[in-house]
Amino acid sequence: MAYNFDTQRVRAGYEPEGHKYAVSPPIYATASFDFRDVENSRNLFNFSEAGFLYSRIGNPTVAVLEERVAALDGASGAIALASGMAAITYAIFNVAEGGGRILTSPYLYGGSSDPFRKIFPRFGISFDFAKNIGNPELLEKEITPETKAIFVESISNPNTTLLDIDAIAAVAHKHGIPLIVDNTVATPYLYRPIEHGADIVVYSATKGLTGHGNIIAGLITESGKFDWKSGKFPVFSEKYYTLRDKEGTPRSYLDVFPQIPFTTKVRLDYLNYFGAALSPFDAYLAILGIETLSERLAKQSANALKLAEYLAANKRVSFVRYPGLEKSPDYALYKRDYPNGAGGLLAFGFDGTDEQKEKFLNAIELFHFHVNIGDARSLIVNSPQTTHGELNAEQQAEADIPANLIRISAGLEDISDLTADLEQAFAKAFN
Repeated sequence: MAYNFDTQRVRAGYEPEGHKYAVSPPIYATASFDFRDVENSRNLFNFSEAGFLYSRIGNPTVAVLEERVAALDGASGAIALASGMAAITYAIFNVAEGGGRILTSPYLYGGSSDPFRKIFPRFGISFDFAKNIGNPELLEKEITPETKAIFVESISNPNTTLLDIDAIAAVAHKHGIPLIVDNTVATPYLYRPIEHGADIVVYSATKGLTGHGNIIAGLITESGKFDWKSGKFPVFSEKYYTLRDKEGTPRSYLDVFPQIPFTTKVRLDYLNYFGAALSPFDAYLAILGIETLSERLAKQSANALKLAEYLAANKRVSFVRYPGLEKSPDYALYKRDYPNGAGGLLAFGFDGTDEQKEKFLNAIELFHFHVNIGDARSLIVNSPQTTHGELNAEQQAEADIPANLIRISAGLEDISDLTADLEQAFAKAFN
C-alpha cells in the first residue's frame, strides 16, 4: 500500500518484525556484522544478497533513516552522512569527478559559498555564480560544455529567495546535466524537489528535518530518473573490479544499481574511503525528530509569517524578506509551490546604527543568539557578520546580503512571547 506523507514520516523504512518486534528502531551500536557463513560473505561482496558488513558504509539504524527520507522525498534511494557539508561535498565530487564546472545560485548558505570559491577549485571543480538564476531563459546561456550540474537552494539562506525549480530543471535536462537542490530550509514537508524536476537533493539534517538542534547530520537523495549513460559522466559506466559478479567479471554502477547509481557510488567510493559516517546514535535521534516534522514545520511557518508581519509594520525595520508576505517578490512562486507554508526562516533589515543593532541583539531574552536554523527553539543572528561572514563585501552584495540584515529562525514558542521579546529589544536599542 502507498501511504501518505504523515504515515511515512513515522513508519517508512521500518518493520518491527525484522527487529525482535521493537516498536522504536533499535540503535545498532556495532562496528561490524558477522557473516552467516562463507556463502553469505561472498554474496555480500558481489551484491547478490542485501545485508550489512561494516557500520562505516551501512548500519541498520542508519538504513531506517535513509529509507524514511527517501520515501518522504519520493526518491529512489538515499544515503545518510555525518554532516550537511559532507552531503554537499560528496554530491559535488560525485557529479564532477575528474574536473568540471558547476553553475550555481548566488543565494547560498555561507558555508557552501565559501568552499565553492576556494576549496573545490583546488580539486579541479570550479563554480560559476549565475547572473540570471531568476530567469531560466537567460540562465541557459551561462551553461558551458564543461558544466556538470546546476546547484541551487529551494529556500535560500538567509534571504528566503525562491526559484522556479521546474524551469531550471528543464534547462538543466535540455543540456544533459543534473539539477542538485539543497532542500535544507524547506524539508520535504514544505517542498519535494524531485517532483519539480530535481535529480539530486541534499540536506543538512541538523536543521529543520530533525528539528531539535541536537545532532550534526546530512543526507543525499536521488530521483532515479537521470540518464547517467550520456557519456558526460563516464564514472558511472566504468567497470570496476570491486563491483564484480560471481564469476569475477567487473561491472559498473549502472550495471549493478540501475535505480540508485548516484547514492550507491557515494556510499562505496566517498563514504567508504573518505569516511563521513553518521553514527547509529545520531541516526536514531534523527528518526525521532522526523516523526514530528509536519507539526513542527506547520507551527514554525505560522510563527514566521506572524513575525514577518510584525516586523513589516515596525518603523525600526527597513525591509522584511519572507516569501509568505503578499508584498514579497517571490509570493507568486510561494503560492504555486508551497501549499504547506513558507518555512520558519526570515530576514529583516535593522534600521539603525551598528551600535544600536548590537544593543538590540544583546537585549534579546527569549530568542537564542547562535548560528543554527530549523530548531524547535527560536533563533536570531546577524548573518553578515556570522553565518555569511566568510564572504567579503563584494560577495555579500552579489548575494544581496546587506550589512544590517538580521536572520530569524522561528521556533515553536508562543508568538506573543516572541513578538514581545523583539519589542522590548527594539525599545532598549533605541532608548
